[in-house]
Amino acid sequence: MRLLRGGVGAFGFPKYRYDFGMPKSPDAALTRTSEREDLPGPASASASATHAAEGGKAVPPPSPSVPRVAWLIGPALVAGVAYLDPGNVASNMTAGAQYGYLLVWVVVLGNVMAWLIQYLSAKLGVVTGKSLPEVLGERLGNRWGRRAYWLQAELVAMATDLAEVIGGAVALNLLFGVPLLWGGLITGGVSLVLLVIQSRRGARPFEFVIVGLLVIITVGFSVGVFVAPPDPAGLLSGLVPRFADANSVLLAASILGATIMPHAIYAHSALSRDRFAPGRRPAGGDPGRHEVEEPIEVGRGIPTRLLLRATRWDVSIAMLIAGSVNLCILLLAAANLAGVEGTDSLEGAYAALQASLGPVIATLFAVGLLASGLASTSVGAYAGAEIMHGLLRIRFPLLARRLITLVPALVILALGFDPTVSLVLSQVVLSFGIPFALVPLVAVTRKKDVLGGFANHWATTTAGIAASVFLITLNGVLLYLVFTGA
Repeated sequence: MRLLRGGVGAFGFPKYRYDFGMPKSPDAALTRTSEREDLPGPASASASATHAAEGGKAVPPPSPSVPRVAWLIGPALVAGVAYLDPGNVASNMTAGAQYGYLLVWVVVLGNVMAWLIQYLSAKLGVVTGKSLPEVLGERLGNRWGRRAYWLQAELVAMATDLAEVIGGAVALNLLFGVPLLWGGLITGGVSLVLLVIQSRRGARPFEFVIVGLLVIITVGFSVGVFVAPPDPAGLLSGLVPRFADANSVLLAASILGATIMPHAIYAHSALSRDRFAPGRRPAGGDPGRHEVEEPIEVGRGIPTRLLLRATRWDVSIAMLIAGSVNLCILLLAAANLAGVEGTDSLEGAYAALQASLGPVIATLFAVGLLASGLASTSVGAYAGAEIMHGLLRIRFPLLARRLITLVPALVILALGFDPTVSLVLSQVVLSFGIPFALVPLVAVTRKKDVLGGFANHWATTTAGIAASVFLITLNGVLLYLVFTGA
């Protein structure tokens, strides 16, 4: 297997394709089956048969080996970092400290919905070779409607960036005593370095860096649960859906906003597009003529069904990690911080963990928070640039955009606003942006004119609609509570 460069993609990112030794000529094109895509499980849907001319007979290629499928895993792990950003930490820690195990069911439900949503986003990128913002930019004919949609998506991206930079700044303050404003600048600077890796070295090195940070996040936030395990009875009681008061509804919306991230929906389709971008060939086979796009499967040299099979595993692994870590954060707070004064902030939670579980667990928590801020802010900047490119068809330099989007977070840090309150409120803003990303995603992935034979099965679409209705209803209740002062 070889990794081949396939031109330049959006924002100057190089495109890559994988050479599996499969036929590339139009006469040996890979055939796409007309069966519709069912609601997937990781082990379902084997790769479709391909045909190669050999002695006038069509011969199926050998089945792909496990290492080959494993090499396709990665985009979901990068997008999944968005589910472990500092906003998640603040929301889950606050929920556990204030309400114990009450909102465990929100974390579990959010993770189940996130699996479906991220798979649909990745499928769109794999099958069409386009991101969700690109597809919507093409289908929204009204210029002002497209701009209005971009504006809400941009506000959501800014709220995301706010949480990630503030989280990194708080972590640096806890670990090294760095002032919050300088911590924000350092976090932004590191994110610039990671984006340079993405733009100059390509998708795979960037994935390795982000996955490395993901390992640190997982260890940092999970160790405490094993040192001081939660009460099993309390954990089981938390699986029963219910609220205690208006503030618990606010926290539930915050958890869902932090778990089902709108910018992760936009980013995942773009990450899958860039990772599996088809190659180009000279027109008419003449090396001197202009290059033209090959049919998407021919250019990749790998069946779309195999990519979707690997994507299901990729999303399953990423969501299992993200869901487990988010649950560990809530359980850690519920078991050790419930009723403890001052634990409604990250700084207070750190001090309480240090007092109850010792400096090692507290330091690991802060290190996990730092890794979370550094990794997620890079993915957030990537998503924001994709939103602008796909909807407005503007190629704004990614690094310049990164510098501009740092400003709101730095202003909040400079003015001395409470970091934890800013994090929680930013997640509520994200929650309001979910329907605007989720409803169009479900709508376009059910259309045969977009995904062909890979369009959603009716059960997949029904599940997507149910998730959308639930989230929109929860946000409506939250708005009512806020405006009535309840």
